[in-house]
Amino acid sequence: MAATRIWIKNPLAIFTANDLDACGGLVIEDGRITEVLGAGQQPAAPCQQVFDAREHVVMPGLINTHHHFYQTLTRAWAPVVNQPLFPWLKTLYPVWARLTPEKLALASKVALAELLLSGCSTAADHHYLFPGGLEHAIDVQVEAVRELGMRAMLTRGSMSLGEADGGLPPQQTVQQGEVILADSQRLIEQYHQRGEGAQIQIALAPCSPFSVTQEIMRASAELAEALDVRLHTHLAETLDEEDFCLQRFGLRTVDYLDNVGWLGPRTWLAHGIHFNPDEITRLGAAGTGICHCPSSNMRLASGICPSVELEAAGAPLGLGVDGSASNDASNMILEARQALYIQRLRYGAEAITPQRVLGWATRGSAKLLGRRDIGELAVGKQADLALFKLDELRFSGSHDPIAALLLCAADRADRMMIGGTWRVIDGQIEGLDVAKLIADHRQAARELIAG
Repeated sequence: MAATRIWIKNPLAIFTANDLDACGGLVIEDGRITEVLGAGQQPAAPCQQVFDAREHVVMPGLINTHHHFYQTLTRAWAPVVNQPLFPWLKTLYPVWARLTPEKLALASKVALAELLLSGCSTAADHHYLFPGGLEHAIDVQVEAVRELGMRAMLTRGSMSLGEADGGLPPQQTVQQGEVILADSQRLIEQYHQRGEGAQIQIALAPCSPFSVTQEIMRASAELAEALDVRLHTHLAETLDEEDFCLQRFGLRTVDYLDNVGWLGPRTWLAHGIHFNPDEITRLGAAGTGICHCPSSNMRLASGICPSVELEAAGAPLGLGVDGSASNDASNMILEARQALYIQRLRYGAEAITPQRVLGWATRGSAKLLGRRDIGELAVGKQADLALFKLDELRFSGSHDPIAALLLCAADRADRMMIGGTWRVIDGQIEGLDVAKLIADHRQAARELIAG
């Protein structure tokens, strides 16, 4: 049987992330884009389905390159509302140590659903908490991703440097190196998909300089090289972290990264705020990517990512919402708006355009994850599409539809297509009982805080 051809016809506006003329829309077949139509063009062959997109702004599905799904359970918790990163973490670690598989499943599903409704089709999550009973945390997340029908890069995080050895996390949250590496290999062998259209991928992600040993950083880099997967960690998020690296290792953060074998194109880093010009040059030359997390950086008063200098040096740049206890949302289109504004504050309005920022959230983020099949609209790319309407009061009087998405604060996609399948229709996730999910998740959040 021939594959169904779908014509996304004559959109109100379209952002392709590559300057292609697609005013006539897109033709989808077998999960991929097979035609990009200019103004007035018709599909080359009949289409069994036609979606009239005259009221929609169409763009590639947004790609979130840094998150902590489990943190949806500790949003806006009063004891940490006004704390910077290190005390924020120290206060929350004992709470997070009480995570169970059931609570993680709910937290992950809430994060993914919120992302999906915000126009996000692919999400990278950094899970580094494996207390007793939660040894199979990544397996739990795999099931949540499959249920929502999204794509994900699930990073097997780790913490191996506890308080007893001079690290930040409490001892009940750390694991031994051999346990970490064995589970990392298991997950890659069991779940990591390669090639175009992959739904589940695995990366290795020791948490941060202040929570893992140099030995586990080096061993993770060696394993990633041997099994050909990517590497991810937090780096240069705060000045406290810089001080920690200098005191413990005698190295600044990029020197530390180089010392443990991570300075290269396989690596992408969360935050990347406190780099000097020489370090930016080295990151660019190495092709090491940076995920900018504007809302979290503002929430914790960590600083502003030097995006323009990083891009100019050759470092790939993408966006991430970061954890839902430091954002405190999982909304990618709003994250792009925050990136637009905070980067304009640093570089001016002319340098930071809506199109540039949306490029970070799509094509740039795809590059961070090592993917060439998503992040833009072109023939052969995966049919991952976000469609937004501009029919709410906030958009009345707007003239440039693409700019209006960010300037007028779009926060919810009307439709989402992933791999040629509609996952959101009329603002609702297909097959998901959101009211029940919220009720169950709220109960789990109360139980986690209460202990």
